Amino acid sequence: MSGNNKGPVGVIGLGIMGSAMAANLVQSGFEVIGADIVAGCRDELTKAGGTAVANAREVGKRCRHIILALASEAALSSVCAELAASCVPGTIVLETGTLPLAAKQKQRTLLAEKGITLLDCTLSGTGAQARKRDLAVYASGDAGAIEEVGPVINGFARACYELGEFGNGTKMKLVANLLVAIHNVAAAEAILLGARSGLDPATVVRVVADGAGGSRMLEVRGPAMVNRTWDEATMKNSVWQKDMKLIGEALQAAGCPAPLFSATIPIYTAATASGHAEHDTAAVYEILERMALNPAANQ
Repeated sequence: MSGNNKGPVGVIGLGIMGSAMAANLVQSGFEVIGADIVAGCRDELTKAGGTAVANAREVGKRCRHIILALASEAALSSVCAELAASCVPGTIVLETGTLPLAAKQKQRTLLAEKGITLLDCTLSGTGAQARKRDLAVYASGDAGAIEEVGPVINGFARACYELGEFGNGTKMKLVANLLVAIHNVAAAEAILLGARSGLDPATVVRVVADGAGGSRMLEVRGPAMVNRTWDEATMKNSVWQKDMKLIGEALQAAGCPAPLFSATIPIYTAATASGHAEHDTAAVYEILERMALNPAANQ
């Protein structure tokens, strides 16, 4: 990707991912204007060097390139309505959330009527990776628009994959998240086996992550499992349930068997239902610990 445009970039949705992207864009030399319904999130943007405004409409008035990091279809619909009423033609909006493709396509049509281009640009990486600018962007939609926002993407991500027609970004993200679901639980299983076999859990993570059995989930979430710091969420179990549902729907639509993914569902459900809803998905480690202490309950 080319270009050196350092014009103002809007970020709407300043939660775990949005705040990290905004902070990295500031560090990359961009003027960042952001909005979020939560006052604390707006305050964090100000501390990071950005400018917080009251609403999405204000972002739309001031920015030609805008990133959306929203948690729900309802939020996407509301924000896009505000952007349709405030953005000038030629504005490019990067939709980065893991949301139903039909919802994204609906908003793409709405914005196109106003001369605004919506790109489907999902993200691969956890909140912790986002803070370190260790994200991969799965970009899909208008190729010219993707080229234009290349400098913006480079400001918060380490890589961008252009995947063709609108929607392929979401499809690729669901493929990736299927593996994340499996690898996260697999990492917990492996660490627990090591711990119950008398090995130091931290050493298990360090050594296994460097070999053939390693994975990014073992590398990224293994330390949180070992240190029991899942209260510092980079992907909350409550939010992950939405992603799990979308993966399941994609598998059903494609007619794909998924025995490994299916086996993880009750583990994540148990984590959400047992006090870990707002904790990181690394908390599945504690669920497996409980199962080990009470094997009869698992039969």
